[in-house]
Amino acid sequence: MSNLLPQEIDNYVSIDLVICTYNNAALLDRALTAISEQQVPTSVKWTVLVVNNNCTDETSQVVDRYIQSQKIPYLSTVFEPKQGLNHARHCGVENTTGDWIAFVDDDCMLDADWVAEAAKFAFSHPECGAFGGKVILDWETQPPAYVLKYGYSFAQQDHGMSVTQPNCLVGAGLVINRKAILDTQWLNKQFLSDRIGKKLVSGGDVEIVLRIRSAGYDIWYNPACKLMHFITARRIEHKYLININYGLGISQLMSNTLVWHSSYFSWLFESVFSTFLSCLDVLKQALKIAVGRGYMEGVEIPIVWAFVRGKWAGIVRIICMDMQERRSLLGAAKLASSNN
Repeated sequence: MSNLLPQEIDNYVSIDLVICTYNNAALLDRALTAISEQQVPTSVKWTVLVVNNNCTDETSQVVDRYIQSQKIPYLSTVFEPKQGLNHARHCGVENTTGDWIAFVDDDCMLDADWVAEAAKFAFSHPECGAFGGKVILDWETQPPAYVLKYGYSFAQQDHGMSVTQPNCLVGAGLVINRKAILDTQWLNKQFLSDRIGKKLVSGGDVEIVLRIRSAGYDIWYNPACKLMHFITARRIEHKYLININYGLGISQLMSNTLVWHSSYFSWLFESVFSTFLSCLDVLKQALKIAVGRGYMEGVEIPIVWAFVRGKWAGIVRIICMDMQERRSLLGAAKLASSNN
């Protein structure tokens, strides 16, 4: 393990791991096993909270087994009846007290020094709003070659071997400063939906990061915090990739709307124009494939087209909103921060 926090700064760093889960008991078991193997210095105060979001499988039994075994110090669980990742994360924030909150997905296996490295980075960057680490995809079955091009669809994150400041961060292993999330007023109002049951909706983690940045906080990438994100065989199916990219298209459009800086009509023009250009780009790629000069495989066109369709769906969604709702969404990340 690399240079850890000196023991004399006891209690200076407190970090709560929040695992939001829905009917994923087998993988949650693996995630908790990895957490039970954490090597954490005594200078770090850390807890683990499992948010049970209406699970009907063996999730409760899995968590109870770890609590009884005492393999994980300060492990607890809470039930959140409102379905959806936003509600579960909200519950996690409200039921923890640490200065830092780490959202650890139930299909993520942390390296043994993940908590120690996260605490070390938090201690050295106390004014940081949020940070994330290296997310390595762990495939249940080897995917087709073309699937490897769409790592972003599975929350892959790798910005190199050096600490840097990226434009955004994925939700897997996202560590947020409690003060920063409170300053954004996120607890009072979330604008974008995230996973609701098995629905492939996304955008909640992007909203959190955008609002933290809009509040004036820096975000960082720390490659020392490494985790393995397990990808089941079902998730590399062609239909799944189409569906997830459709949701990601909506998410990108809505996220851009949150930080829009001008009028609704300028937003509409920019959104329609840029999405139209995306349509032309997909068409060009399809034509190149047809004549044997494309860099994509034919199977990829429905995937990239799904992303563009998602952007169109986001535009339609905002156009169909009533005026008050639309006004509350445009530039919402900036407004929430400025009104704090």
